[in-house]
Amino acid sequence: MIYKMSEIANNKLSNSEYDALISSSFKHNNIKEKTIITGKVVSIENDIVTIDVGLKSEGRVSINEFSRPGQEAEINVGDETEVFIENVDSANGETTLSREKAVKQKAWHDLQESFSNNAVVTGIPYNRVKGGMSVDLNGVTAFLPGSQIDTRQIIKDTKELLNKPIDLLILKMDKYRGNIVVSRKAITENELKEQKKELLDSIEEGSIIEGKVKNLTEYGAFIDLGGMDGLVHVTDISWIKINNPSDVLNLNDKIKVKVLKFDEELSRLSLGIKQLSPNPWDNVNDNIKIDQVISAKVTNIIDNQVNVIINEMYDGSISLGELTWLKKPPHPSKIVNLNDIIEVKVLDIDDERKRINCSLKQMRDNPWMKLNENYNINDSFETEIVNVVDFGIFVKVQDEIDGMVHVSDLSWDEKECNSMLKNFKKNDKVKVKILDINVEKERISLGIKHLTNDPVQNFLDKNPLKTKITSKILEVDDKGIKVELDTENNIFGYIKKINLSKDKNEQKTDRFAVGENVDAIILSVDSKSRIINLSIKELEIQDEKEALSKYGSSTSGASLGDILGSVLKK
Repeated sequence: MIYKMSEIANNKLSNSEYDALISSSFKHNNIKEKTIITGKVVSIENDIVTIDVGLKSEGRVSINEFSRPGQEAEINVGDETEVFIENVDSANGETTLSREKAVKQKAWHDLQESFSNNAVVTGIPYNRVKGGMSVDLNGVTAFLPGSQIDTRQIIKDTKELLNKPIDLLILKMDKYRGNIVVSRKAITENELKEQKKELLDSIEEGSIIEGKVKNLTEYGAFIDLGGMDGLVHVTDISWIKINNPSDVLNLNDKIKVKVLKFDEELSRLSLGIKQLSPNPWDNVNDNIKIDQVISAKVTNIIDNQVNVIINEMYDGSISLGELTWLKKPPHPSKIVNLNDIIEVKVLDIDDERKRINCSLKQMRDNPWMKLNENYNINDSFETEIVNVVDFGIFVKVQDEIDGMVHVSDLSWDEKECNSMLKNFKKNDKVKVKILDINVEKERISLGIKHLTNDPVQNFLDKNPLKTKITSKILEVDDKGIKVELDTENNIFGYIKKINLSKDKNEQKTDRFAVGENVDAIILSVDSKSRIINLSIKELEIQDEKEALSKYGSSTSGASLGDILGSVLKK
């Protein structure tokens, strides 16, 4: 019980009360500065806490000294609390107290014992700072470096640790500088060593254990088994092919794994997930039959094939040639989409590659088998261009059948063919004529120039072989002469040097000049160059035969010159 001087003056005290007062006075005379004492909160006003510690005057402490970092102060009138006595009855008659120093001194004492005994302490991270976090250790601020936060994984966002109690070990203490460094990693390392020892004592190849997905890479998944990590290679995750482990697993998933290989010397574990279930390929021939029609899911599309999953157990593929009956199929992405469920026909089961080869086009009748029902050679029809290539154009004939017009079949004039090809564009409308249909080879040949008559053939129809014709010389060279036969249709002829004369001495090209007319006999036509071969020599032979027939005989002994001479005299 504490009595003030005003109470003594206005009230009479009993003997027992007086004895208590005297005893109390002696007791309080033992209170020393720079010590910690328990006081009682008598008032809280304007953020100032007044505390009675049994001296002549109460001490005052800021309410902020009663709060922990990141928390509000929890103090009420009547509460008892430990304070540090800075000064007893100063010149102003006040007692100077500090709650903060009392807490820190007591905390430093306790922390020193924990540090000496390597004991675990509990701290609350309350702020993120450069290189780590600030931690409250019962009123004392400590530093938790980022490298000492955890062993098992790098925490990308330390915000999740704020204002939550965590166990720590003190690595370094310097009371003079007020510096404390703590570690969370040191505790987890000790725990991991114990867990690893327990794990290594209990596992063997074939063991089934539980772990947590720690990291995912392109080549596999790392599993935290508590004390050590193991790797599940991407090929050991599923019996079906997967593009990436993240397609099946998620970080922090808890999963069961089977120990496939254990290297005790290197403490390396190879794990498997698919090995926890039977291999579906052991019974593939019981589940899948050749020519069976089955549903499949499109899982991947590349340039030359489509990958599918069958019954969620088997990898399958559809080659580019089995996607459509088209001879020049488009990119597979134009035919199917990712995750499509499609009906396919089983072509064969490849046990070695663990793959089922399928066909999409064989789900439909071969359109080539019915082509002759709709089209015949020499039929012409209008269609659209589906592709333009260096050697011609492809046009649509009917569903899944394209036909080709070779560049040489665009025009009867070879010079025009390439320029015509450059002007064609995809989806242009064109009219074509069927030149040939080969169902066995699945080939249909088309032409555009054949929609009109061949001008060379027309010329030959009017001027058959062995016909004498007059033409105009266009060019003269060492090998022969080029002549013009039909200006309007660009039909040309050529007389080789050997055909310039019957007499070898007269087989000279310099006897002829550009612009002159020359008579000759039609010998043949070059189908490739479309030039008509002519011969003056053949005309001379023909004329000689006619002269002999008319003016002489082969037995008369007269030469052609004699006969012609006598004719001229007459």
